[in-house]
Amino acid sequence: MADQQTAVLGVWAGRSTFILAAAGSAVGLGNLWKFSFVTGEYGGGAFVLVYLVCIALIGIPIMMAETALGRQGRQSPMASMRKLARGSDVSRHWSLLGWMGVLTGFLILSFYSVIAGWALAFTWDLGVGNLRGFTGEQVGTHFDALVADPVKLTGWHTLFMVLIALVVARGVHKGLESSVRVIMPLLLVLLIVLLGYSMIATDQFGRALSFLFSLNFSTLTWEAVLAAMGQSFFALSLGMGAIMVYGAYMPNDASIGSAVMTVAILNSVIALVVGMVIFPIALANGVEPSAGPRLLFVSLPAAFGQMPGGQIFGTLFFMLVSLAALSSSISLIEPLVAWTVERFLMSRVVAATIVSALIWLMGMGTVFSFNVWSGEEYQCFGMTVFELLDFVTAKIMLPLGGLLTAIFASWIMKRSVIYKALNLSLARFNLWRALCRVIIPVCVCVMFAVSLYKALT
Repeated sequence: MADQQTAVLGVWAGRSTFILAAAGSAVGLGNLWKFSFVTGEYGGGAFVLVYLVCIALIGIPIMMAETALGRQGRQSPMASMRKLARGSDVSRHWSLLGWMGVLTGFLILSFYSVIAGWALAFTWDLGVGNLRGFTGEQVGTHFDALVADPVKLTGWHTLFMVLIALVVARGVHKGLESSVRVIMPLLLVLLIVLLGYSMIATDQFGRALSFLFSLNFSTLTWEAVLAAMGQSFFALSLGMGAIMVYGAYMPNDASIGSAVMTVAILNSVIALVVGMVIFPIALANGVEPSAGPRLLFVSLPAAFGQMPGGQIFGTLFFMLVSLAALSSSISLIEPLVAWTVERFLMSRVVAATIVSALIWLMGMGTVFSFNVWSGEEYQCFGMTVFELLDFVTAKIMLPLGGLLTAIFASWIMKRSVIYKALNLSLARFNLWRALCRVIIPVCVCVMFAVSLYKALT
């Protein structure tokens, strides 16, 4: 079994750093953008309950498995899976699981960085007062003009990728570790400040709480259940290679179970607090929670533009979104940078530069999908580049990666090895194993089949 001395790329300073890094990976646009509008679309409290159940029964066991695989392998996801497959006396083709996770992260970051660029743009616009007094219609026009301009989108996309490259190039300790120790506490402080603002500056906080926590199961459909399951994957960064490579940096004496539970709880609490920030502001300005994907980038800026202190707190809010996007993006690029350093024995600076440039280039497809490539002649299966990447990664690659991770950890690895790696009591280990062997495969296969059926009909 690998130990800390054989870790190729470094080890976190302690358990708390892994928690901050994994939480930073999880707390991104999935929490601050997607969770809010999906919760709004599917009726609030009942969806939230199903989401939390999915986190507990699917997300946490898969995250534990992925972390354990990473710590056992102590290398990039590809090299770790090849090593673990060899140790388990099975085909080396299981290394493709590592490749698939890294490819998923690569594809997600290529469009994620463009969306994060929107957050940077709105941080600037709110900060300098460009949106002061704007109505929802005016903000909508402003947003449409932004996404229709390939030059502006490219500029913000480029700036975001440069920020990521600068952090990752500095290595595990000076780059990743230092950044999460600054970003995550700052993110939490900003979130608390904005929560206070939402409670004080609006008269809709009680209504927002009712929306988030009242259980109206009449609004719950099978489509909502599948959306909650998919959101649990996206929210915890599962199947992207991120948690596996972060697990590779985890000290041997850190408990995987308690660390993953802490990350999942922190992630869920932050998602709910973000809802408590967003929904009162939206409701106070006549914007329904079901406003959809434009809730964050059209409805909220308009609300901030009409509220006392809105310029300051709107700027802080989009700074929060940008920081969250940065912390999660770092985890998406790290697995491929780690493999490049291992494979080609190059410095992290060179590896980070090359990988960032490739992701930037891929991201230009998303940039153009909102403007010059938005026509039907540029679409595939009726989807733009952005829509196709989002569908393939969220509906196919993420659940498939999570499924295979659960299968390998619970069915393929030797029981004694995974039992020692997880360091759980026998009862908890048996529960984890039952979830990974039976419950998760059934749930993910249903999600996978229904998603494909809906796409093809």
